Amino acid sequence: MSDEPAVVLRDVWKTYRLRERGTSPREVLARLVRPRIRVVEALRGINLSIARGEIVAVAGPNGAGKSTTVKLLSGLLAPDTGTVVALGCDPIRDRLRYVSRIGVCFGQRTELWWDHPVASSFDWKRVVWNLPRLQYDRSLGALTEMLGLRDIWRVPARELSLGQKMRADLALALLPEPDLVILDEPTVGLDVLAKRDVLDFCREINRVRRVTIVVTSHDLSDLEALAGRIVMVHQGQVAFDGQFDRLRATVGLQRRLRLVTSGPAPVLQDAAFLETRDGAHEYAYDAGATTLPSLLAQAEAQATILDVETHRPPIDDVIATLYASWHARDARGR
Repeated sequence: MSDEPAVVLRDVWKTYRLRERGTSPREVLARLVRPRIRVVEALRGINLSIARGEIVAVAGPNGAGKSTTVKLLSGLLAPDTGTVVALGCDPIRDRLRYVSRIGVCFGQRTELWWDHPVASSFDWKRVVWNLPRLQYDRSLGALTEMLGLRDIWRVPARELSLGQKMRADLALALLPEPDLVILDEPTVGLDVLAKRDVLDFCREINRVRRVTIVVTSHDLSDLEALAGRIVMVHQGQVAFDGQFDRLRATVGLQRRLRLVTSGPAPVLQDAAFLETRDGAHEYAYDAGATTLPSLLAQAEAQATILDVETHRPPIDDVIATLYASWHARDARGR
């Protein structure tokens, strides 16, 4: 397999021109005569390289540009300037060759035929993509087993739950055994067990077939469980690109302390009280600025400690802290 990157974006810009609508009848009429156009720079010179066989998470706040990035890689949009190369193809100019080698799954959209059984959508894809019967049977067998399609195989798509539709759509995307898989919110609506199975399956096809996976999700714990590397987009540019552990380190050595005590929540000078739930008091503290023995000594001076637990903060909290710092920086720059 080639050592060339699976995905390369070089100095990519993408701008949308949005026509603003009026909020009153007078404004609506005025905008018909003199339209007001708002220019939105979704991507501003973004650069990104993804190696073959890599699993990369793309994240960012709403409007940051991550959805535009995914659509560029899917061949749904063309850049205004710059170049997009994936699997050695231009997703727009080499469309037919490119789309035959990728699998795309958008969590909020479905490829399933709404009034037909799930089986019909798969048979349609086999014919449209001209998949050899042996390849189709092999791929379908593995997907059916891993994603639990057997129970929904003859059920019309309109009768499926959100999680069932998600599993079927993911299987459709993976059916042609693609070299690049683009997943947008792949675990939306799934229960804990189904979510675990989907993530395990993605890791397995990456390990066995060295499939390159680009994934977005609002569930950042899913991203951390699946990908080693995260690319964070902010205001159309790459704000962070690296391992999840390095991302955590950017906000310091943040930790959580959970205490069960004989009385009310102790007041800890070097930790911020978060909440009391089910009799346990939770605090946030910076392990680089204080030590656990120091915090416990402060707590023991006020109550009897019955139980202690420390853990890293959820990745969602880490990301929220970063978002807040970025927004504060942007506000200062205005």
